[in-house]
Amino acid sequence: MPTLAGDAAAQVKQARLDETKRGTMNIALLVIIAVIAADLTWAIFIFNRLVMYRNRFRNAYSQIDVVLKRRHELIPKLVQTVKAYAGHETGVLTAVTDARTRALSADSIPKLAEAEGGLSGTLKTLFAVAEGYPTLKADENFLRLQDEIGKAEDRIRYARQFYNDTVMRYNVAIETFPNIIIARLFHFRETSFFSFDGKTGQASQVSNVNGA
Repeated sequence: MPTLAGDAAAQVKQARLDETKRGTMNIALLVIIAVIAADLTWAIFIFNRLVMYRNRFRNAYSQIDVVLKRRHELIPKLVQTVKAYAGHETGVLTAVTDARTRALSADSIPKLAEAEGGLSGTLKTLFAVAEGYPTLKADENFLRLQDEIGKAEDRIRYARQFYNDTVMRYNVAIETFPNIIIARLFHFRETSFFSFDGKTGQASQVSNVNGA
């Protein structure tokens, strides 16, 4: 009888130990699950925030693109109008046309910014030359085109500033810890500023503005 009682007590003790171990393992498992869930929640939050910043600068770039295309559409009309009154000013007219061609063929943000800056410069020269032609200055079509291009220039400045602000926020976000972990994991890449003065950042394909 004492032996049976001892065996029963040992079994009860072992059962309690097994139950304690199972309880400890369950707690450890719950802790692991909680940590994994917290990490996933953090990663999803960071990822969504980076996507939001990226979408903002893409949208900002699309606004620049719309205004630039409008200016590109106006330039051939302007050149033809000026030719009618100052056709011998071939150097200035060719410079404007060539600058527009370079802007249309640019395949990176820095190259596009540089080309658009050059185009703005040639337009200023063209309008300065037009000052010497009173008849041209009085032409209604020329005045309308000059006004539209001037307004386009203003919109480009505002759109460019907004784009650069959104790019700065995005670039800072993907370079800051712990965001940089998610940024590198999901290939969020630094993008370029759009500057007419040559102070551009890392080269970035224009097509990648909507696909980075």
